[in-house]
Amino acid sequence: MSQQPIFAISDLTKNFGGIVAVDQVSFTLEKGEALGVIGPNGSGKSTLINLITGFIKPSSGQILYQGKNITGWPPHKIVTMGIARSFQMAKPFYDIPVYKNLIIPLFSNRARKLKGGGYGDRSEVAIHLLEDVGFERDSQVPYKEAGSLPHGYLKRLELARCLSLEPDVIILDELFSGMSMSEIASILPLLDRIKEEGTTLIMVEHRLRELFKVADKAIVLNFGKKIAEGTPAEVVENEEVKTAYLGSEVVVSA
Repeated sequence: MSQQPIFAISDLTKNFGGIVAVDQVSFTLEKGEALGVIGPNGSGKSTLINLITGFIKPSSGQILYQGKNITGWPPHKIVTMGIARSFQMAKPFYDIPVYKNLIIPLFSNRARKLKGGGYGDRSEVAIHLLEDVGFERDSQVPYKEAGSLPHGYLKRLELARCLSLEPDVIILDELFSGMSMSEIASILPLLDRIKEEGTTLIMVEHRLRELFKVADKAIVLNFGKKIAEGTPAEVVENEEVKTAYLGSEVVVSA
């Protein structure tokens, strides 16, 4: 663990008119940790991720990344710093082959900087990345138009696009949503390996049973406020969390 947290987020707040979507949320995260961000629908999870990744600007609060204040930075600068994200609704370049969706980020400023401008055969690198996330290397799937992929493969492509940037932090917005149990089971070892290599994960998820196989700790949001923080076992036993999730299947044993 590093002495300085990779993320230190203080009193992060976002107002949309009279609605407080994120309300003075604070937490720290160490290098190589996996954080689960959970909460009922409408609790502010995706808004929090959009604030961290620069897609919306906070009303107040501070985001420190490796000690540097990145509050309000635009997404392209944040990506260059080593923070990659997936999206809840996958939006690939539908009309080009799957593997070419990865060649585009492989030409990004960050990828070129890390590789000194040379990645070798980017098409081959793209195929390797797709194989890492579960695409069959010897099939025709990587060469099909991305728009023809079923949902589970689109989610894997989102993860591969993140990995192509060789990020220090990967933020995954409902990666498991719409995936089958077998698809999730096949991707869990990859997430474990990503953590072991020192990459930090932030995962927004509703599928807690699967999330808690990866997450070291979790924060729980409700109506924009952080109502709990701790290990998965601690947060699911928190009475305020149980009340927030009342009637939902999300309260599970960690």
